Amino acid sequence: MPRSRAAIAVVVSTLAATAAAQQPLTLDPYPTPIETTQGVVAVNYVEFATIPDVGGAAPRLMHMVDEPGTKRMFVSLMTGALYSLSYDGKTVTPYLDVNAPEWNVPVQSQGPERGVQSFAFHPQFTQRGAPGFGKFYTHVDTSNVTPKPDFTTPGKRSHDTILLEWTAKTPGAATYDGGAPRELFRAAHPFGNHNGGQIAFNPLAKAGDDEFGLLYIGVADGGNAGDPMNLAQDLGSAFGKLLRIDPLGKNSGNGQYGIPPSNPFVKDAKAGALGEIYASGVRNPQRFSWDRKTGRLYVADIGQNAVEEISPVTAGANLGWNKWEASFPYVKGQVDPARQRDEAGLTWPIVEFDHRDPLFQRAAVTGVIVARQTAIRQLQNLLIFGDNPSGQIFYVDADTLPNGGQAAIRQILFNDKGSRKTLLQLIAEKNTAQGKEVAARADLRFGEGPQGRIFVLNKRDGIIREFVAGARPSN
Repeated sequence: MPRSRAAIAVVVSTLAATAAAQQPLTLDPYPTPIETTQGVVAVNYVEFATIPDVGGAAPRLMHMVDEPGTKRMFVSLMTGALYSLSYDGKTVTPYLDVNAPEWNVPVQSQGPERGVQSFAFHPQFTQRGAPGFGKFYTHVDTSNVTPKPDFTTPGKRSHDTILLEWTAKTPGAATYDGGAPRELFRAAHPFGNHNGGQIAFNPLAKAGDDEFGLLYIGVADGGNAGDPMNLAQDLGSAFGKLLRIDPLGKNSGNGQYGIPPSNPFVKDAKAGALGEIYASGVRNPQRFSWDRKTGRLYVADIGQNAVEEISPVTAGANLGWNKWEASFPYVKGQVDPARQRDEAGLTWPIVEFDHRDPLFQRAAVTGVIVARQTAIRQLQNLLIFGDNPSGQIFYVDADTLPNGGQAAIRQILFNDKGSRKTLLQLIAEKNTAQGKEVAARADLRFGEGPQGRIFVLNKRDGIIREFVAGARPSN
C-alpha cells in the first residue's frame, strides 16, 4: 500500500535533518571568499604623523582619540607612552609615560596582547569646576600582582589589568602635570592573552543625560582557548563582558567608582549578578563605537578559530560566547554549520568573516567606525572595520545592515599615486625606506578625530595615516 504524502514528507524531513546533523564541524563556515573585485573603494591618504621608535623598534600604536576641549588628539603605545598630536599632525609631543617609575605602575607589555590597552578623557576634562575636570583614564596590564584584586577567576594569576584615573592640574598643558593615578578596580587575569579592551565615554551623551559621564569598559574572557572557565556566560564574573560604570561615583563594592542604577543587572545583584555588567557573552571585545546618526553601539569581538564578528550591543545583551562563536555553535574549537542562530534571547552579528578566507593568514577583527562625515564622499554612511593581522580594511552599508555572514563585505584600499594598495603593502614600502626588516603583519587599529576624520594605525612602521578626500574611482 503506497505511503501517504504526509508520511513521505515526514520521511524526507527526517532524512534532511539527519543529513544536517551529520555535517562535520568546521573552521570554514563561509567557503565563498570575500569579494575583492566589485564594490572596492579606494581612498586617498596622507602620512599624518610619525611616532618615534621605542628601543629601535617600531612603536606599538594601540589607541587614538580626540580631546576637543584642548584641540588635540592623543595616541597610546602598548609599552606605556601617550603622545599628544596637533590637529595638523605637525606637532607630536610626549604627554605621559604610564610606565615611568614615579607612578609605580609597571606596565606588563610582553607578548603581543599585553600593555596599555586603552585610554579615555572624561567629557568634563576641560570644564574647570566640574567633577570630571582634568580627569582621564587608562586601562593597563601590570606585572604588579601584590594588591588584592576586585575581580578574580578560579585560575592562576598571570598578571592584573587595572583601571586608573589620572587628574591633570592644567588640561591644556603640553605634558601631564598631575600626581599619581587613583586605582578604580583591578582584575586578576589567569592567562597572558585576552585582557582588557577599549574604554570610552559615549560621545553622544549630553550633560543631564543618564548616559553622560558613564565609562564603558571592554573586558575579555581571561584567555586561553575556548573560555575554559566559562566566564563569559557567568553574570557573577566581570570577564567576557562589557561593563559600564560611573568613574566619579562611590557605590561599588570597593567604594572607588559608581554603579549606575540604570545598568541592566543592578536588580539581580542578590542573585549574584554584577551590577557593573552592561552586556555579556563576549570573547575579546577590543574595540567598540557608537553610530553618531542612530546612536547604536557596535562591538568588534575577536573570534576563536573560525569566525570574527561585528555585533550590535544593547543593555543586557548576550552575544553568545562561549556557547556560540558568532552565528554558529562553538564545539571543541570548531563550529557546527548544521545550526545557525537557533537560540532565543541572544544578540547575533550583523557581519562576520571566517579565518580560512584567502585574504588572511590568521584573522582577528578590529574596528569599528561608522563614517557619517561628508568630507570623504566614498566613505560616507559606511560601517568600517578591518582584520588586525593582515591590515585588510572592509566596509558594509551602515544604513542597510547585513544579517550576518560575509557576503556583503567589500574592501577599502589606499589610493597611492594611482595604484591601489593594502595597508600591509604600504608598511612594507615604509619598512624598506626605513632600512628595517619588512613586517609580515600589520596589527591594524583605527582612530577618530574631529569632524569624523579617520586615521589608520599599525604597530610596524610608526606612521599614522589619515584618509582624505578624493574622487570616487570607477570600478
